[in-house]
Amino acid sequence: MIDFTVPDELQSLLERIKDYISQDVLPAEAEITDPEDVLGSWDVVERLRDRARERGIFTPHLPEEYGGLGVGVLGMALISQEVGAAPLAALGMNCMAPDEGNMHTLLLAGSEEQKERWLRPLGEGRIRSCFAMTEPDVASSDPTNLETTAVRSEDGAEWILNGRKWCITGAIGAAFSILVAKTGEDSAAGHRNYSLILVPTDTPGWTVERDPEWMGSHSPGGHPIISIEDVRVPITNLLGGEGEGFVIAQKRLAGGRLAHAMRWIGMSQRALDLATARLLQRKSFGKELARHQMLQAMIADSAIDLYASRLMVLHTAWKLEHGLPHRQEVAMTKTYVSEAFGRIADRAVQIHGAAGIALDLPVGRIYQDARAARIYDGASEVHRMTIARELLKLAMQGESTKAATGDLA
Repeated sequence: MIDFTVPDELQSLLERIKDYISQDVLPAEAEITDPEDVLGSWDVVERLRDRARERGIFTPHLPEEYGGLGVGVLGMALISQEVGAAPLAALGMNCMAPDEGNMHTLLLAGSEEQKERWLRPLGEGRIRSCFAMTEPDVASSDPTNLETTAVRSEDGAEWILNGRKWCITGAIGAAFSILVAKTGEDSAAGHRNYSLILVPTDTPGWTVERDPEWMGSHSPGGHPIISIEDVRVPITNLLGGEGEGFVIAQKRLAGGRLAHAMRWIGMSQRALDLATARLLQRKSFGKELARHQMLQAMIADSAIDLYASRLMVLHTAWKLEHGLPHRQEVAMTKTYVSEAFGRIADRAVQIHGAAGIALDLPVGRIYQDARAARIYDGASEVHRMTIARELLKLAMQGESTKAATGDLA
């Protein structure tokens, strides 16, 4: 059974992270003059990284051999809930998306040479990366739609890549990309036609077309459109085996979806804290907003949403860490927490009134992030389809659906 006791060494780490956020990160937020351009204030990020190293909290998710702290999935669930409240904290600690997910992917499938070339500098915070999967011209919720191709050169020494990607987080200024490309043409093979290929972004033919305006907060490097025209990389840049791209990506996405849910809990908590403070500060109809029962119900519902979200994340992280089946739990957690995040953020906006829709204040930006959460890393509808299929499969076999509903036993 899952044990909710936090080990002493992890508790100490969490305390250092909380101090880091309150003493270093939150004051630094005011120094970012343009939230849309974190790269323009990268000196602030570098200072925060130096402080994270001094506090012994840098790159917590990587093994010690790559400069990390070796914190497992369950520990990262607790850490990410803290850093989610202040996105600069994840940047400062080098555990932000997409780099965190790419580090896990390289650990999982990279050769020793690939780990030394890409993982080590990424873990040390010397470079950034991106993950190029989504495409503008196809419904990327179905990965067998992806059209970017990778074919071997005549001498077999290189991959030649062609295609177009968009919403590629962090791509501007990234040193390399993990690219999802079609390496097979067997219609019956489905997702086994796809592979992961490491692409240095200074390779001729890799071009940032433009960075559209997107809802929500922005990571360093934006979310641009990338054109890939006759990009050539060595055949050894294949990550994992040919045709294993989907399998590796699913393993990466399980942790990635959970990491997002963890951070959303932190953002949700910040939205609730802002909302409760607002209720105590403002008056209407002769009394504090906090004395109006309808508004009390709003913050109570948000607290309930947060409690359920925390328990789902912890249980799913526990299953991942113990190597237990977790696909159903990841789908349910990603869906529920993203939607709970939306409800909590929406209530915070309503409580703040006009201040809730002002984008120079935090609540409005949190709300934008919450709306986007239901789309990336798998739309809620796709996850519900996955959940329903598992339930129906058990029912068709004459079995109880208990095993597919997050049962602890």
